[in-house]
Amino acid sequence: EQPIFSSRAHVFQIDPNTKKNWVPTSKHAVTVSYFFDSTRNVYRIISLEGSKAIINSTITPNMTFTKTSQKFGQWADSRANTVYGLGFSSESHLSKFAEKFAEFKEAARLAKERSQEKTELTSTPSQESAPGDLQSPLTSESINGTDEDRVTANTPKHSKARAEPSQNALPFSHSSSSINKHWEAELAALKGNNAKLTAALLESTANVKQWKQQLGAYQEEAERLHKRVTELECVSGQTTAIKSQKTELNRTIEELELALKAKEEELERLKAEVESANEFRFQKDTLTQKLKVSNTLERLYESRGASEIAAMSKNYRSVLKF
Repeated sequence: EQPIFSSRAHVFQIDPNTKKNWVPTSKHAVTVSYFFDSTRNVYRIISLEGSKAIINSTITPNMTFTKTSQKFGQWADSRANTVYGLGFSSESHLSKFAEKFAEFKEAARLAKERSQEKTELTSTPSQESAPGDLQSPLTSESINGTDEDRVTANTPKHSKARAEPSQNALPFSHSSSSINKHWEAELAALKGNNAKLTAALLESTANVKQWKQQLGAYQEEAERLHKRVTELECVSGQTTAIKSQKTELNRTIEELELALKAKEEELERLKAEVESANEFRFQKDTLTQKLKVSNTLERLYESRGASEIAAMSKNYRSVLKF
């Protein structure tokens, strides 16, 4: 058997005591797969956790998969006397699983109808069994619920037994021996399929270990890259702040240069005014001295004669030259 559809989900079973509470049967999300057994023409839902089968349910036409929430669905298995529940990671995964359930349920119904038609065509009136059920041997298939299409809970009391396609009816002992051989062959086929499934499970376990190691390495690399990105973002933020500060400083320097230029121009103007004031002060001192000499001469002229004035004028000639 090969899986024809698989999904990941958390597996639950209804509490057999309360029939209300859910009991988890898997520690984490596991693979839940649909299988098709071509030898028995049945569809099964199987899920393993390690080497333990936590789901082994044969799909029958009277089963119904019910969505109880956006991510949870359930179905009842009367042969296993339990109710299975699956919790998915998303609503789309739940919807896809439900669609496959309905599809394989319809296929199981058609297969059962074809099997019944074939049985009716190959049966004869002389082969009707006595009142009572013709029970098949107790095998691992019937315990796990894998012969739902051959022995059902609603089998009529006067069912028609399968016979060889011949005109004469075979003895009951010969028919029972054929049934036993048939079930032994199916049991051998089931063991072979289980061996293949175990080998595939071991290979998958080894692959899971390798994938976990790769995942750990990828997570470490992702963490390192995340730290590097954070550092670069910090450096980028600092660079932006530095650029902003540099722009502000350049603007301040320009303003200071303009103010300095204005102060230099003001200083030059003040220097020119100081030079002009010094020149005015020198002229003032000169005029003051000339005024004093003029006043002195005027007083001498009034008090003395012209001869003395001429003599004194000679003495002050050097002063009056300018």
